[in-house]
Amino acid sequence: MEKIAIIGVGYVGLVTGTCLAELGNHVTCIDLDASKIDALNQGNAPIYEPNLDTHIQKNLEEKRLTFSTDLTTALISHDIIIVCVGTPMDDDGSADMSDYFNGLRSIAEFIKNTRPVSRKIIVNKSTVPVGTGKKAELFLLENGVYLSEFSIVSNPEFLREGSAVHDFFHPDRIIIGGNDTDSVKRVQSIYRSLYRSRNPIMLTSIEAAELTKYAANAFLATKISFINEIANLCDTLNIDVSQVTKGIGADNRIGRYFLHPGPGYGGACFPKDTQALAFIGKENGVELKIVNAAIEINNRQVHIIVEKIRALTGNLAGKHIGLLGLSFKPETDDIRNAPALALIDQLLAEGCTICAYDPVAMPNTQAEIGDRVQYGKDPYHAVSDTNAVVLMTEWNQFRLLDLQKLADSVREKNFVDARNVYEVSSMHEHGFTYRGVGRHSSDGDQTVHLEDIEVSYGGLSDF
Repeated sequence: MEKIAIIGVGYVGLVTGTCLAELGNHVTCIDLDASKIDALNQGNAPIYEPNLDTHIQKNLEEKRLTFSTDLTTALISHDIIIVCVGTPMDDDGSADMSDYFNGLRSIAEFIKNTRPVSRKIIVNKSTVPVGTGKKAELFLLENGVYLSEFSIVSNPEFLREGSAVHDFFHPDRIIIGGNDTDSVKRVQSIYRSLYRSRNPIMLTSIEAAELTKYAANAFLATKISFINEIANLCDTLNIDVSQVTKGIGADNRIGRYFLHPGPGYGGACFPKDTQALAFIGKENGVELKIVNAAIEINNRQVHIIVEKIRALTGNLAGKHIGLLGLSFKPETDDIRNAPALALIDQLLAEGCTICAYDPVAMPNTQAEIGDRVQYGKDPYHAVSDTNAVVLMTEWNQFRLLDLQKLADSVREKNFVDARNVYEVSSMHEHGFTYRGVGRHSSDGDQTVHLEDIEVSYGGLSDF
């Protein structure tokens, strides 16, 4: 098995490093944040991800996994260096590569200061623009590293938050892009335990691997925006979108995944990666009209949820809203670009007060927005004496609510189900006036006039 150094202990770096150790590799994860490293060495993960804590504890005990702030000591004995730093969206929509190249600069300094060293295989797992592999090679050469001392390989990640550990051990594909055969084989070897029964590894050029990551995320984001647009049409035509999604999802060429209408995509990846891909197209003289349309539709979607609330409550000023769900999806505490936070901003601007509840994301939310909203002890406390309940994240806990207890807690029985969790008939049985996304309801017109909704296009300020 290989000795691997992971640079960057964020979401991707932590999951990747821990799971590679579980496969039998010896892994050192490196980060500048000393408090994070200290906590991890005690077995305490800074993120919520199912089963991650268990694997961290196990591999710490079995001494295959360590966490350190000492880059030099780690790199001396580790020939495979996986770069997992963040590439957030810059103001113009492009990927901010400053942390990535700062990491490369540190690697260059290490190599120059500790010669002779074994050849280092630098693996890009960060989501990076097409052409980054070549730029990285040139950058290292310009910073005094010899071509014989390193090689560059691209190995993008395809982990879903909330099921990242499972995804790592059950990959649809592992893409390895590189021009050096020996380096590609070394990277391939770190995954050998995953393909005893089948081989999910696909070998490509570096550029193809880089583009595949962006293209995959943009396609999934486009699928979400597409079904949201169909749902908005269903609202106007009084058609239940769930019947439509079942019909089209049964076609194997389309598939049923990512055909769930809602308040729009969020998280750390889809918003920045769609914007970055659009920027790459523009930079190269190619207008990616479908990607741009997906972004525009997504920027509009939370405004549509606001209009559904307004249709039920009238003037929003002075209304008290119970908000269920803050994370951008269930099984994670990640609130980055979460639609719920965009909704909070808009409702507060309209003069509403809000009480919110989420099973795991309230600490992150309070750290982000403070006490701009109240925080409930449980779902029923959060909706107590409210004019409307809004369900924004489909946690299993919210799928099993006692609807009679919910009805007894609220001031007015208005329910906006932004995730289409509940059946219309069930809500009506308990006296609620119900609005879903593309869900036919007999209690009034659900039409939202899209031409009246104004959103800023080209940025994600609303998210």
